[in-house]
Amino acid sequence: MADKKKLEQNNKEEPMSTTAKIAITGLFGGIFWSFLGYLCYLFSFTKVPPNIIFDPIAVGDWKEGVLSQYIAIVILGLISILAAFAYYAMLRKFDKIWIGILFGGVLWGIVFVVLNPVFENIEPLRKMDLNTFVTSLCLFILYGTFIGYSISFEESEHQMLKQKEQKQPSYSNE
Repeated sequence: MADKKKLEQNNKEEPMSTTAKIAITGLFGGIFWSFLGYLCYLFSFTKVPPNIIFDPIAVGDWKEGVLSQYIAIVILGLISILAAFAYYAMLRKFDKIWIGILFGGVLWGIVFVVLNPVFENIEPLRKMDLNTFVTSLCLFILYGTFIGYSISFEESEHQMLKQKEQKQPSYSNE
């Protein structure tokens, strides 16, 4: 008879750390919503492609190709990890959807208002066409909602698990 501890079905899976969950949420959110932004660019809903992040740094024609779009999507995913940690640090305790929406709106404001002079190919707000304005704002709001809801949900699950562990009596075999 096999020892019960050695059976695979008796092994408990170690839960993923909070840090890993935040990083995965940020990476996936950044890649997914950036790719969706690229699709919006391809279908002419917006004039702002993901590779706009190369404007301040890159020189040459390579940044105009499709490969640069995919590289930019991955880089935006990595930058999104920082945004997810910022949300976790400041807003994780809020479980209302409006906080995520506001977070996305603030990020949009940072990119399109504060950082506008850095990106020469993004028109100022007063000159931006309505499709680009609405599409980019909606993408940022959906991104913020995704990050906010995912992180707040994980935080509330973590708090419920912690409360459940505190309420359970500990039994010892001593």
